[in-house]
Amino acid sequence: MSFIQVDEMNFDEKLREEFEKQQIVILKFGSTYCDACMALEFELEEIDDKYEKISVFEIDCAESESLTEQYGITQVPTMIIYENENSILWHKEGVVLAADIKDIIGL
Repeated sequence: MSFIQVDEMNFDEKLREEFEKQQIVILKFGSTYCDACMALEFELEEIDDKYEKISVFEIDCAESESLTEQYGITQVPTMIIYENENSILWHKEGVVLAADIKDIIGL
């Protein structure tokens, strides 16, 4: 697993770096003590390990309150998929299976 740990201090810079590499970026908003967040992490690991053009950002809502507010996160886990820097492809609360994420991205 090679999720990119981001917080309020490095988020914009890391996001810009991944878009420059033409990556699809998945934002995973969660919490350390959330069982559903761990289940989503397991599903995202399957995708992150297989596809080089996908970057997964892991954001702890308790540690990044302004990012959580900026993206309107009201429930964890929440996943947001950026197709590119100008286009959010998908936004979903709850656990999503790896097969469904692949379908959404078109893999």
